[in-house]
Amino acid sequence: MATYTGHGQRQGGKGRTSVSLLLDVGVPLGSYYLLKDAFGTSAVAALAWSGVVPVLRTAWGLLREREVNGLPLLILLVNLVGVLLGFETGDARLLLVKDSAISSVVGIVLLVSVLLRRPMMTATLKPWLTKGDVGREAAWTRLRRESPAFRRAELMFTGVWGVAFVGECTVRAVGAYTVPVDTMVWLGTVVMALTMGVAFVVSGALGAVPMARMIAGEDRGAEPGKAEQNSSLAGSTHG
Repeated sequence: MATYTGHGQRQGGKGRTSVSLLLDVGVPLGSYYLLKDAFGTSAVAALAWSGVVPVLRTAWGLLREREVNGLPLLILLVNLVGVLLGFETGDARLLLVKDSAISSVVGIVLLVSVLLRRPMMTATLKPWLTKGDVGREAAWTRLRRESPAFRRAELMFTGVWGVAFVGECTVRAVGAYTVPVDTMVWLGTVVMALTMGVAFVVSGALGAVPMARMIAGEDRGAEPGKAEQNSSLAGSTHG
């Protein structure tokens, strides 16, 4: 893991998030209306072609990591199957449901990881809380090993996101067959944004914030021990 300053890591994280939102949300949304309204393509073709960028980005991420990562691979397969079914059936609403299927897959996988007590959101959460600091990473390791409250908060963080994604899937699936396609394209994005906003707030309050406080307290509590150890080493050296 690379080491960054807290400020640099937050700035880098914000930059990556902005690029991800642009490529995964902004480009597909803009592409759909451009292809359909400006170039006169069908709703099915516009939906299918507007999903190319996210598919390519997921595929590139898998190739770049040079390892099989189950969740991105599953998302890629669901995207490809949805596009193929959309072209085969000519049903634009089926392509809209494809997005719901991705949310449901992600949500169910997250909830299963909680039941197995191996929360999948930990890989995303840990860098934000430890900020690349050696002392905070050591505090994380100690707390994860020794603190039931820390482990509960960790599970809660992933659990909130799992419930959020399953809920988003339900809302978007119902909308796909009850709302006009042109409306649901942008409304689905709104539902996703609102879901993520609520999930950020709730998962932060129930998981990330308590964990951050415990890490800070554990890190400060470890400093006297470190100082004592350094002092002993210095004494033995001079001796």
